Amino acid sequence: MKRALALALMFAAAAARADAVAALRDFARDAKTGRATFTQVVTSPDGAKKKTSAGNFEFARPNRFRFAYTKPFEQLIVGDGQRVWLYDADLQQASVRPMDKALGATPAALLAGASLEKDFELRALPAAQGLDWVQATPRAKDDNANLQSLRVGFNGKTLAAIELVDGFGQRSLLTFSDLTTNQPMAGDAFRFVPPKGVEVLTQ
Repeated sequence: MKRALALALMFAAAAARADAVAALRDFARDAKTGRATFTQVVTSPDGAKKKTSAGNFEFARPNRFRFAYTKPFEQLIVGDGQRVWLYDADLQQASVRPMDKALGATPAALLAGASLEKDFELRALPAAQGLDWVQATPRAKDDNANLQSLRVGFNGKTLAAIELVDGFGQRSLLTFSDLTTNQPMAGDAFRFVPPKGVEVLTQ
């Protein structure tokens, strides 16, 4: 009886992990647009220091996205399909890079990229923190240079979190709430024009 119960639990856990991979594939296929609020917690390698920020996120496939940080200070990351802009309101400075050099192994690539299966190898992970997780390993070798791991968490079929650990062991956890998909987006949502007087750095 105990053996049968253990096997049943084992198969149930395996099914849940497989469902998480399916949930990510479904999200990449079916969610053409989306918006959510997010909280980001960055933790130092030793776990001693934490930095928390928050804001709003929007995307439209392929390769258009907008991370608008509102706390603790204003910062904007916009991908218009060809370029990625980073704007720091406090510094009055903006930088711009070509999309193919900026996207790489980033949460934006997972959420708004054009080809999930082509860009990432997916592997189911055990459930943790109340979520089902998927490991997403970049297929391009260069993308691995400053990345230890990138994983996506789902609550059932709902995108809930993305966790990234960089090459220095710094951990960034983004948690999403109020996610809606396939809603109309404003035509200029993913267009950035540097405000007058802002220094623009081309990378």
